[in-house]
Amino acid sequence: MSRVLSALMMFALATPLSAQRTPANQPVNDLPNPYRTVEGWAKLPEGRTWGSTSAVTIDRDGESVWVGERCAQNNCVGSTLAPILKFDAAGNLVRSFGAGMVNWPHGIYVDFDNNVWVVDGRDNTPARTPGDTTTPRRPAKVTGHQVLKFSPTGELLLTLGTPGGARDSLYFWQPNAVYVMRDGTIFVAEGHASNATANARVLKFDRTGKLLTQWGRKGTGTGEFDQPHALAMDSQGRLFVADRGNNRIQIFDQTGKHLDTWYQFSRNSGIWITPGDTLYATDSESGSIAPTRPEWKRGIRIGSAKDGTVWSFIPDPVETTRNTSAAEGVAVDARGNVYGAEVGPRALKKYIKR
Repeated sequence: MSRVLSALMMFALATPLSAQRTPANQPVNDLPNPYRTVEGWAKLPEGRTWGSTSAVTIDRDGESVWVGERCAQNNCVGSTLAPILKFDAAGNLVRSFGAGMVNWPHGIYVDFDNNVWVVDGRDNTPARTPGDTTTPRRPAKVTGHQVLKFSPTGELLLTLGTPGGARDSLYFWQPNAVYVMRDGTIFVAEGHASNATANARVLKFDRTGKLLTQWGRKGTGTGEFDQPHALAMDSQGRLFVADRGNNRIQIFDQTGKHLDTWYQFSRNSGIWITPGDTLYATDSESGSIAPTRPEWKRGIRIGSAKDGTVWSFIPDPVETTRNTSAAEGVAVDARGNVYGAEVGPRALKKYIKR
């Protein structure tokens, strides 16, 4: 074997598959869509309409769907509606709770003990219109910017974070997502804003809520983030972070060591990994929403969490409309049905195989 050939083989073995396969600037749009869309699947109580939602997950029964819904609007401040909803496999609402406890549900996760974790990404400061001098700038009791752990019936069991939000060691400021391992270890992604002073990091806690470590900061480099928007873990225990503002997924071990960076799943708001390591990744902001990325289509890309291959694509039903996004949150039940939680269209769509 020649030295040149040997060197090329060594380079191929040492280079991540994603780097060999898909250039960062090459759109992945033209893939088969093996799903059909089911709208209006989940049945809300009579008279209630959908608000924005990015939070969707599957119950441990493998078929019930939990949703964090923003109280028929885009926040729950001042609302008496329950934002945490559970639907059975037929789309019937079987449980709801959390009224007055969550301002802006952004992420949701059901742990291995069936507890429901909800990320509250904003505080309860009331909205003020220009010239409004009567609405208080700060409520008497400030809440939000926290992660809440509920029992399956809605009992509050644990709260992470300073009420009303805080930065640095006090955490959180605009948390986005939570993931809980079987042993109770908790990961939280923080930082929804994209300005220069925004928080952008991942924090790791033990099962009691004690901070163990954290990594990341605002930036574009390896291990840095711009809106770390969602979390998922594969069968190897690798943590996948949807680094939305940087148009990529970053992969870490559980101590924060960077393992790989994937661009082929696009600008991801949500990610979900099945026990068989199929990766579902939502792009809710490309195309007409993110004018700097007109070449990428919005939708849900499906592929392998093992090697990064992308093999299917569910396109956004509305491809060109400005200021309305496709699914941000994504979840997949045991039968392979896909659920997309939409902020702009204010809907929960179900996608089933043709």
